[in-house]
Amino acid sequence: MAKHIVTPEYKIYYPVKVAKSKIAGKGAYALTKIPARKKIGDLGGIIIAMKEAKRLIRDLKVINCVELDNNLALNASANPNDMRFINHSCDPNTFMRVMKDRVEFYALKNIKKGQELSCDYGETHHEGTLPCKCGAKNCRGFI
Repeated sequence: MAKHIVTPEYKIYYPVKVAKSKIAGKGAYALTKIPARKKIGDLGGIIIAMKEAKRLIRDLKVINCVELDNNLALNASANPNDMRFINHSCDPNTFMRVMKDRVEFYALKNIKKGQELSCDYGETHHEGTLPCKCGAKNCRGFI
């Protein structure tokens, strides 16, 4: 069994409600207005070796992993929080900041109460083979 690294405390500053998403599966919806450029919260999870993350990605259909520094990844499928329900969009209202030992979400613009949070995932392990369902006018078509 792989050794897991003790993770920092993950906080959510603007709570969300998890509900059915128009984009994919479940989504995270703002419970209050979120001003532009404010930190929404940290993605919960455990830090694992990238080798273990690649094995999980290969073996599971749905996995929430974000690559960190030093050949490590944040596995948001283990010890998760509601930030993991932020779906991909080609026209997002949040952005993800990847740090040494955490993944943070910030508002790109003012977010209204009840609005679904979305983030452009950028490069993923899907390597452009997963169809995008975000519905944005500028949708690239794939994740």
